[in-house]
Amino acid sequence: MKTEIPTEFYVPFLDRTFEIHWNLHAWLMFTCWFVMVPFGVMAIRYFKTKPKPYGLPRGVGKFDPLFIWWVMHIWTLYTAITLSLGGIVIALYVSGGFSGSLHAWFGGLTVIFGAMQIIIAWQRGTHGGHNHLSSNPDDPSTWRGDHFDMTTRRLWFEAYHKPGGYFALFLAIGTVASGLMQFWMPVIAVLLVLFLLGGFAFVVVFEGKGYRHDTYQAVFGNHPDHPGNKMDKDQ
Repeated sequence: MKTEIPTEFYVPFLDRTFEIHWNLHAWLMFTCWFVMVPFGVMAIRYFKTKPKPYGLPRGVGKFDPLFIWWVMHIWTLYTAITLSLGGIVIALYVSGGFSGSLHAWFGGLTVIFGAMQIIIAWQRGTHGGHNHLSSNPDDPSTWRGDHFDMTTRRLWFEAYHKPGGYFALFLAIGTVASGLMQFWMPVIAVLLVLFLLGGFAFVVVFEGKGYRHDTYQAVFGNHPDHPGNKMDKDQ
């Protein structure tokens, strides 16, 4: 059953009625979740440098080609989720509140789980490592950090971060599908199918070519004495 959606909204303090352009809302959300978010995910999954025994050089900057994959990951996701929050707030305002439709539920949950990625990222802990500027390469006691040592805090962050992100993308597919049931846009319907098939092909090719590297080893190195590598060996 198709849910009726408003076509205009009234702004009291302006004493004026505006037409609602739902196509702009659709394009904004589609761009966020099927262009920006997948790009950020692919960047950190397949664009990392090949692991070396001691990882990235000491003091490598965020915009260095060796580390740019992390910048692409974090800023595309921050931007996408921020725009999504703006998009859903505007949609709620012009709709007069939460409609309770299938699309509203899928969309709300998508943005909530997207925002959770930012919140959980703030809890990932300290970096540490021998190549960090705050460390002394010759003094292992200064290398301590949640990521380098793979503390319980870091392990819980990683336990949620990937599954939570993929679940948000799953919800995003439901959001687009249910949105198209209310407001049909054939171009977005076709692009959704093409993007899903293209993403699948991209993953298969890059996996097959061996471009996926472990984040810990890409940053700190694959030396067997590193705490994170010892942990993997013991499992």
